[in-house]
Amino acid sequence: MARRTPRNVADKWKLSTKLVRGGTNRSDFGETGEAIFMTSGFRYDSAEVAEARFKGEAEGFTYSRLGNPTTAMFEERMAILEGAPLARATASGMAAVHAALMCQLKTGDRVVSSRALFGSCRYILDDILPRFGVSVTYVDGGDLNQWEDALRAPANVVFLETPANPTLDVIDLKAVTDLAHKAGACVVIDNVFATPILQRPMEYGCDVVVYSATKHIDGQGRCLGGAVLCGQDFFDRHLNQYLRHTGPSLSPFNAWLLLKGLETLELRVTRHCENAAKVAGFLDGAKGQGRLKAASYPGLPSHPQHNLALAQMSGQGGSVVTLEVEGGRAGAFKLMNRLELIDISNNLGDSKSLVTHPSSTTHQRLPAPERERVGITEGFMRLSVGLEDAGDLIADLDQAIG
Repeated sequence: MARRTPRNVADKWKLSTKLVRGGTNRSDFGETGEAIFMTSGFRYDSAEVAEARFKGEAEGFTYSRLGNPTTAMFEERMAILEGAPLARATASGMAAVHAALMCQLKTGDRVVSSRALFGSCRYILDDILPRFGVSVTYVDGGDLNQWEDALRAPANVVFLETPANPTLDVIDLKAVTDLAHKAGACVVIDNVFATPILQRPMEYGCDVVVYSATKHIDGQGRCLGGAVLCGQDFFDRHLNQYLRHTGPSLSPFNAWLLLKGLETLELRVTRHCENAAKVAGFLDGAKGQGRLKAASYPGLPSHPQHNLALAQMSGQGGSVVTLEVEGGRAGAFKLMNRLELIDISNNLGDSKSLVTHPSSTTHQRLPAPERERVGITEGFMRLSVGLEDAGDLIADLDQAIG
């Protein structure tokens, strides 16, 4: 492989250029589209070269579980986009979350986390970490006093999502990161709802950023993928050997799909946000008419952290809106089953609009009292707004609400 643009040059590019050109590494064939290297292993010119590569004394690939040219391009483009020293790809978003936490935690360590999280993230914190003697303290993410109280004692990791999945709670990244660092904690953030287009957590001091690239980065509902972004020290001390020996590797084909997704990410996220703002405005109006029990969107002035969200997320509210109906689960199912355009699915960030009922799907493992505490009621739904015409989406919701 040859002809890669130096990182110091790529870092100077504007966002749109980074998304299209960042990390490109052309072979001697001079292809314009990134090549897919569907290979598990690599040959060496000599036994001495193989030895040097395994020792890290010579550049080059050894095995696709450890590195692959196509995957490396995706990783470099993600790092350039995020403004991170480096990135490592994983097979899924949850593989990224699991690796970012488990690579650095040990028996006796303590995690402080926001309470509102994706259901699988809660499973890691509630069920997996305690098996290994790691304690977890939960706080309401938007309450800085709770963060202060929880971080008066030393902690090893602070974990959070903002906006949170699915409740859209927004957390003050700078304030929480400062508190975490004073307590000796590494800050790990799942930034999937905001995407790197709207929010770059490292600019607020966060140490590790994780993504489910399955969501907006692919954006087409085609493949799974994830990424962990961090500094060189964290990679050398924790992440490198963990990934090397546990093998949550991203397929080169999926890496290629994600590279294609990154090329249009800014355009799609902009349209997602425009549509979501229009849909949220309609739902807010329906709430005002008594047709809905509640509607929430960080871009609405009625959102409790509206000003923080717009300041922290590049003036946009994201692509996800939530709504709540009377009648509990039966009321929610009735609305969802009446939709003609919007699909029922647990994915998000797709070009197609998707609605899900978290209480019966993504968060069904969470005990009912805890679901209620974070705002996931039986009548609550999460709507990922896609790229369709906003008027068509509003018309579909209008007739489904009744």
